[in-house]
Amino acid sequence: MDAGSLLMIRIPAGLLLLAQALGGNLYEPFSMIRIFVGLLFCAVGVVVGIFYILTLSRALEKCSPQSRTMQPGMTWLLLIPLVSVIWHFFVVLALSTSLGNEFRARGIPAPPEPGKGLGLAMCICGACCVVPLVNLLAFLPLLILWIIYWIKIADFSRMLDQPPAYGWTPGSTPGY
Repeated sequence: MDAGSLLMIRIPAGLLLLAQALGGNLYEPFSMIRIFVGLLFCAVGVVVGIFYILTLSRALEKCSPQSRTMQPGMTWLLLIPLVSVIWHFFVVLALSTSLGNEFRARGIPAPPEPGKGLGLAMCICGACCVVPLVNLLAFLPLLILWIIYWIKIADFSRMLDQPPAYGWTPGSTPGY
């Protein structure tokens, strides 16, 4: 048998096992639709998550190495399920400190730790989503705060695209 034939056998067998594990019958039309919709939602969630992490990573990349408190590649640990609930706190704190350091170094007026309060509120809601019943109350605020945080970090990242103040070099402090 070739690989295509094996794949065609394994996919329906895998769906059958998944449907049985979920307590349904694969041959019922609604079970197949539910499985497909669930997998589609998961795929969309992963793609959106990748774009979010890419935004965070690029914001860190725009900070000079002297200003960074975390390497940009470390943001990709957010893709690990359950670990991401805790790691998100570290990313938010490191990103806000790094952005604050970079803005100060470039002489750009900005809050001392940009995005910290909003990011921590988002992380707390995310942690609450792990708790049964509390997750019903925390999910909507999490979603709203996550979108706002993503937009804020993208705005802060765009601020770093502006040409630096006259005479500034990476690692130097602005002259007063």
